[in-house]
Amino acid sequence: MKNFRNSLTAFAVAAALGLSSTAMAADTGGLKIKVTDKNGNAIAGATVLAKAPDSLVSKTAVSDADGYVTLRGLDASNQYTVSINGSDIQSFEASNVRVITGKSLNLSYSVSGATSSMETITVSGRAISAIDTTSATTGMDITLDMTESLPTGRSYQSYLQLTPGVKPSSSGNPSSKSGVNYSDVGGSVGTSSDNIYYIDGVNVTDNSTGTAGGNINSEIIQEQQVITGAVPAKYAGGAGLVSRVVTKSGSNEFHGSVNYYLQNDSLVGDYDSPTKADAGFSTFDTAVTLGGPIIKDELWFFASYQIKNKKTDVTDPVTGDFSRAVEDESTLGFGKLTWQATEDDRLVFTFFNDPRDISGSSAFDTLSNRDRVTAIGGNNLKLDYSHAWDDLIINTGVMSHESELSYLAKDTSTRNDVAFYTNASSATQSETDLGGLGAHTLQDRNKSSFYINAEYYLDTDDFGYHTIEVGYEAETNENITNSVYTGDSAQYTSIAAADSGVTFNDYITNDDWVGTKDLGSADIVRLSDELGITEADVSNIVFNSTEGNPTGDVNAYRIMQTEQAESKLETKGQTFYIQDSITIDDLTLNVGLRAEKWEHFASTGANIFTFDWEVAHRLSAVYDINGDGDSKVWAFIGRYYDPIRTDMTSFAGNLTGSVREEQIFVNGNWETFRTRGGVATQDAFISPATKTPYTDEFLIGYSTNLTEDTNISVTYTKRDTKDIMEDYDLSIYSEDGYLAGTDFELPYSYFGYTENPGSNYVIGTLAGGKRVYQGIEVTFKKLRTENWSLLSSYTYNDAEGSSNSDGNADFQGDWEILDPRAPNMYGKQPGNVEHQFKILGTYYFDNGFEAGAIYNWNSGTRYSKAQSISGRYLPLQVETAYEFGGYTTEWVDTGSVGVAETPSYGTLDVRVKYVHDFGDYQTEFFLDIFNVLDDQAITEEEQLAAGSGTYAFGEAKDWVEPRRFYLGAKVLF
Repeated sequence: MKNFRNSLTAFAVAAALGLSSTAMAADTGGLKIKVTDKNGNAIAGATVLAKAPDSLVSKTAVSDADGYVTLRGLDASNQYTVSINGSDIQSFEASNVRVITGKSLNLSYSVSGATSSMETITVSGRAISAIDTTSATTGMDITLDMTESLPTGRSYQSYLQLTPGVKPSSSGNPSSKSGVNYSDVGGSVGTSSDNIYYIDGVNVTDNSTGTAGGNINSEIIQEQQVITGAVPAKYAGGAGLVSRVVTKSGSNEFHGSVNYYLQNDSLVGDYDSPTKADAGFSTFDTAVTLGGPIIKDELWFFASYQIKNKKTDVTDPVTGDFSRAVEDESTLGFGKLTWQATEDDRLVFTFFNDPRDISGSSAFDTLSNRDRVTAIGGNNLKLDYSHAWDDLIINTGVMSHESELSYLAKDTSTRNDVAFYTNASSATQSETDLGGLGAHTLQDRNKSSFYINAEYYLDTDDFGYHTIEVGYEAETNENITNSVYTGDSAQYTSIAAADSGVTFNDYITNDDWVGTKDLGSADIVRLSDELGITEADVSNIVFNSTEGNPTGDVNAYRIMQTEQAESKLETKGQTFYIQDSITIDDLTLNVGLRAEKWEHFASTGANIFTFDWEVAHRLSAVYDINGDGDSKVWAFIGRYYDPIRTDMTSFAGNLTGSVREEQIFVNGNWETFRTRGGVATQDAFISPATKTPYTDEFLIGYSTNLTEDTNISVTYTKRDTKDIMEDYDLSIYSEDGYLAGTDFELPYSYFGYTENPGSNYVIGTLAGGKRVYQGIEVTFKKLRTENWSLLSSYTYNDAEGSSNSDGNADFQGDWEILDPRAPNMYGKQPGNVEHQFKILGTYYFDNGFEAGAIYNWNSGTRYSKAQSISGRYLPLQVETAYEFGGYTTEWVDTGSVGVAETPSYGTLDVRVKYVHDFGDYQTEFFLDIFNVLDDQAITEEEQLAAGSGTYAFGEAKDWVEPRRFYLGAKVLF
């Protein structure tokens, strides 16, 4: 009783310190083992022990009447030894047994009867492709031996490409299934803002962009679990994937490594395309790791330090002329202490940081006067405590994540974007993009959180075996921004001097301008109201003055920063979940509920909106077909909420930071027509009727072992994403707007108002916005037996919808032709890849050599036929206006949304590795050859219908990189 009270006191102290919201639960797994004799008969009363040299936890249990034993709370490792002993059996050991986080794999061992010999029978693991017959979760478990034998990039983001169905990505934030894989800002393809990233339970997902906001040395990854479907209630989920990295923890012996990897332009082939010039570069990656005991069997440490450096020459893509050199350097530190205070009490402290500095842009079309220095990264820490009773495990902890993303202008002169009409065909980017970048942008996106999680195991006679998990989480996200305008504290959008005398109407209606235009048809109504003149008078405003213009061009529009200050926005979330995994004979039911509540706070600290509790169901059924753990069929139905991120909090709650006035030049004066930021005019309100976006998923699957070392799985997934968020201009949509009386009118009551709230915009649920996805995935696995392993997969993705909006509000609430209900807006989703095939495998020679290969094929990427407006690639309009829904305008063209597709292509990458032992030291040398066949296939085509000046619509503008070699060496001790 005294020990119980001491343990309870320790738990209460840890809870009082705060608990880590994003760890969810301990990063542990389990084994379900059946012990039989040589005839297949169950053996009861056998003592089964699992332990590993890289884990401080060992578990023991006795097999039941059916020969089964379940061991839980085991750390992820592929070095477990399972020992089986008993009075009537010969001692038995299986080595190199793998435990995977969050899974309870089925294993079966056949042991002999007792003999007079004292010999222990030893085998190396078990060849069978173990299946977790209690889980419906789909995805992939990326293990250390897999990543070290295959040609991959050296980051956990690049490892995602090994997962079936994950789409190609140059950014490291790839889309999966229904995740949005496209942004109309610059027509960007290949970056998803729907994924969730954890490193040792620390949620490093950027709270503003939704992308990965933290990095570590890939050498310290013990295991990476990627969940792509049927996400349990204890995890946040969305339209994308969940990535959970578990790092190494040390051992009872000192072990470490030193590595050095390099690549430069002499190891890379030349581009075949005459419009893609080669650029010089050099890169290296060096790291050291060390782990071991501070107190054997009780206190371990593991540490790592890595430097990654890349220097790149930025050259003209056609001529190859040198423009500038860019250096990108990261220093990644990591430290972990694991203290097994008692057999049942564990305390883990983890720290890592990832400062990164980039001296400039590597994009060839970034002019030197618009170049910037980038500073990224921050400190991350987590303190986690767990206590285990016989049938109950409780976890608590605290977590903090820092993520800076700041941009510093190299040229601080006044920015001026100039648009050309008369001389548009000859205007160059150097003539349209004058002055400096315009501002220093300082950003910090921080996260802190706490949690408590309890896992209880309950065995009943009549109602099955239960694994009950209950948890509460609380999380605070900070988005701290400070935009400091440079030059004369203004940014100009001007008209070329040769076009002096054009009217406002000429400026906004003609499509043949080259350069940026920041005024549109919606501004006519606003300007009319603000200036007290008719809409016709606004249309007839003449632009002809160069007075005070920083480059001597014609004044049209500018943003003046009248006040400059830091702004801190916050969101605070609470999550409660409960789930029960119920196993009755060969059937497992997982019944889960996840409730989320989010509050948004302005820079003044005032609550600007509260999304009340939303409850998501996560329900699955898994059936072990033959009751032997070799095959299963399953189904899942569930909902994933996608809380609005801090970028929208900033849009609606930036009340004390910088104040910017949007101005138009009229009759010799700059007239302010919109104020953004500050308390005078709130930029946007989150309307009372706004709903949390969500995705509903239905999934069915089948998996079976074909042989003892091969497995095949088939899944079908259907997902619907609804209640998509947008910002609306009420001067267009309300009963006082110019769409009043048409099918597009959205009365104030739709947003929860009785009158205009007085802001520039309101954030609301996008009427008619939806995305529909369905897909089929087939995977084949062969475990490492007879010196080789293999994984192959085919994925079919069908994605359609009427909106790409995700996160930061876009144009769909500001321009009626992009309304999801408007003609031709529903179509194939840009960014989607409809067909994918992946195959990866390794052959292990007996002389220390290994050969691994990855072949990735995809059918090409969908894109729209677009026009560029304010830097966004928006669907093309028809040339002749027509009436629809009571309103006449030039709607989106039928042959625009998602109509085009880049060509299909496949890429083969190979790794050759040699391992040699020198006593207590082991050396590894490897050569990666990416794009072995040098197939420089097209990866991107010009999306602008009018072309970009360099490329015509549909013309290739980017390709798979040429054949390239990457060299590496590592010493392990």
